[in-house]
Amino acid sequence: MDFTPTPEQTAARELAAEIFGDLSTPERLAERGADTDTALWKELCTAGLPGAVAETGLLGLVLMLEEQGRTTAQVPFAASCVYGLLAIGAHGDADQRARLLPALGDGTAVATGAFPARPGGVRAWPDAPRRQDAPQRPEGSRRPEGSRTPEGPPTANGPRKADGSRKTDRRARLTGCVPVVPWLREATHVLVPDGVTQTLWLLRTDAPGVRRDPVETTAPWSAGRLTLDDAPAEQLGPDASAARRPAIHPYADVLATARTAFAGLQAGVCAGALARAVSHTLTREQFGRPLSTHQGVQLRAADAHMDTEAIRLTAYEAAWRRDAGLDAGEQALTAAWWAAEAGTRVVHTGQHLHGGVGADLGHPVHRHFLWGRQLAAYLGSGAEVLEELGQLLTTRDPRAAQAQAAQATQAARNPTDPTAPSAPSDPHTRHEEAAS
Repeated sequence: MDFTPTPEQTAARELAAEIFGDLSTPERLAERGADTDTALWKELCTAGLPGAVAETGLLGLVLMLEEQGRTTAQVPFAASCVYGLLAIGAHGDADQRARLLPALGDGTAVATGAFPARPGGVRAWPDAPRRQDAPQRPEGSRRPEGSRTPEGPPTANGPRKADGSRKTDRRARLTGCVPVVPWLREATHVLVPDGVTQTLWLLRTDAPGVRRDPVETTAPWSAGRLTLDDAPAEQLGPDASAARRPAIHPYADVLATARTAFAGLQAGVCAGALARAVSHTLTREQFGRPLSTHQGVQLRAADAHMDTEAIRLTAYEAAWRRDAGLDAGEQALTAAWWAAEAGTRVVHTGQHLHGGVGADLGHPVHRHFLWGRQLAAYLGSGAEVLEELGQLLTTRDPRAAQAQAAQATQAARNPTDPTAPSAPSDPHTRHEEAAS
């Protein structure tokens, strides 16, 4: 694995650092309150950073999200890139890519996702228009169980192909509720997975049957409660002939991408909190010397640094695998676990090392504390993530795992073509690689 950024990724990261550093200052954040910084979002889009994700890949996005996390900038950067640009770019058909990607790239459209899928959450039903004489359900009521066939995504009653088989119906009606969706109040599109089949559906937030209610979260994420009642939606994937990543299930790919991206955001939040703690302990004196000279302070700061590096490294690995066309499910779960568990420790340390000042709700380090806790909650508790990772490791096919390891080795040796055979090596080299 080679995590060295490309020139394009480095340029995107440096530009993001400059824009976030100039516009997302503590004074500006205090002035904005809990509102999204629309001026900053416009500046990012004018600079072409969201649209650059198509070229820089997930690793480039992680690098830019680190810079956002350092300043806790209130913009839907991660959500719109993950659930919009990367998801549609990888799994959308040609029409969806041509119709949606330009608007998402220039910021005139904003996407978010109602992830992860939950049984009993949202279900998709065949997109059949209601008869005029059909009885109408009371507004806000749920569809009765069994009123439509719940098995699988809607596929029946489509037009027939030349061979006599029916074409897949790629439109449906969604019904259900998602309690918390990040940046929903700013979004124009929402990517929603079916709670049972995990089929991905894309809908507009201004469509009939879509209701958004504001929800206040730990960090100011402009979140909302999404309630759907026969809301029209279009399917995203899994048409293998149109998708860019046909070998990977669309839901699993988007979920792993989201975990990786938000783990990268957490790495930036932790780095920012630790930087503020270091600055404070270097200048604050106690017992006639700076706080940073006390061994207890040094140990806490060192542990926080190691935790931050672990979050960053695992996020980089998952992003690199995704960009190389490899399955990154296990690595994304690992990054999510570190971001949830270690991220919580780091932001607590950052606040603790500030002493009583860190408890001030208006102090910048408290904002890092809130973001760290919000990200940990969004990624899932450490025990929940660890359980999912354990199930994935114990149920996978050993032969598939060996094949993935071989693909990763080839991708590292041939970064431009992960599927190309690696160059032959001498017996000593092979022996050293096997030992490592």
